[in-house]
Amino acid sequence: MKKIFCSFFAFCTILISAQGKRFFENGEVELQKPVERINLRYANELPFVKVAINGKTYNFLFDSGAPTVISSSIYNELNLKKKHKSKVKDSQKNKQEQIFTELPEMIVDNVVFKNIGVIVLDLNTAELGCFKVDGIIGANQMAKLYWRVNYSENLLEATKDLSLFGLGGYDLIIPFEAKPQKTPIIEAKILDKKIQLTFDTGASGRLRIADKNFDPQKVKQSIETFGTNTVGAFGAGKPVSGYIFKTENMILGNKNFQNELIATGSSDLIGNEFFKDFIFILDWKNSRIYMKRIKTNPVKLESFGFSYRFIDAKPVVAFVFKDENFPLKIGDSIISINNVDLDHLDKDSACHYMLNRIEKDQKTIDIKVKRDGKILDFKLDKKAYL
Repeated sequence: MKKIFCSFFAFCTILISAQGKRFFENGEVELQKPVERINLRYANELPFVKVAINGKTYNFLFDSGAPTVISSSIYNELNLKKKHKSKVKDSQKNKQEQIFTELPEMIVDNVVFKNIGVIVLDLNTAELGCFKVDGIIGANQMAKLYWRVNYSENLLEATKDLSLFGLGGYDLIIPFEAKPQKTPIIEAKILDKKIQLTFDTGASGRLRIADKNFDPQKVKQSIETFGTNTVGAFGAGKPVSGYIFKTENMILGNKNFQNELIATGSSDLIGNEFFKDFIFILDWKNSRIYMKRIKTNPVKLESFGFSYRFIDAKPVVAFVFKDENFPLKIGDSIISINNVDLDHLDKDSACHYMLNRIEKDQKTIDIKVKRDGKILDFKLDKKAYL
């Protein structure tokens, strides 16, 4: 868990009506080859692909935790027609009413999708706009194919024939149930509780469980936190108390994982910090995820003890570890880090520093903040917490 933000961009929708279920079943797909290799760019712990719509190229997130989404601008450019409207809920429980429509055609390299149900969303808001995402290839679209994903090699493959992937060596097998929008929900046993996790390739963190599923009496090592540690499609959640802890055992599929780092939050999910150590295959037909480990990174928490968001191009402390005598407070406005001026940024430069954190590879930082009209200077060392 190199980042404090455990799920920087994750959103899902809950629809239980028959109309909603039919909507996400719609669409068809055509492949030119038995196995199609698709462009993938893994950056900032998120997977992106290039897609073509009506002759133009767009940047889409490959997100199993969401249904397929197009931007408001694409919707307007194509002059698409509204099918219906419905409430959409993001990872922070924020709700908005959104337009549901049908996209006539989307081409992902040589894979052609037709008449896919999509949600129309404003993708230029707050931090979300920094990723310059035009849409999401979501679970309802993914479910029409088998997918093999390897972040280490920026490799994404699709096929209609699972046998062409070969399952030799995929020793972690995880069954799942699909929500109406096809998002896979897997079961893990954490702290002696069975917890339903969203298998979310649109989440940049590792593991998170809802606050109600956490029992501090059952963990030996934990760090208490306060603030906002996630951002969803419709913005950030409210500042809350939480924990980051290390669990001795976690059962996932047919495997037992030891000493996993898990954060608490508003929802239950597993994300890319976990997935990137594996090659994995998504199989909606048999409701299975097959995973093969390709590397083992040490699971540890090193941090300066805080994180920050950019609000109106201003970096503001949004999340802190409740460490004794920790000097930073929620709401501190960051003036500079290591003498880099962060107090006079425009939108583009704020996005640059949001995606390229100054402190990322540092062991010690000098930070200057404004609090109650006063300028305060602190020197912080990166610590190994768990």
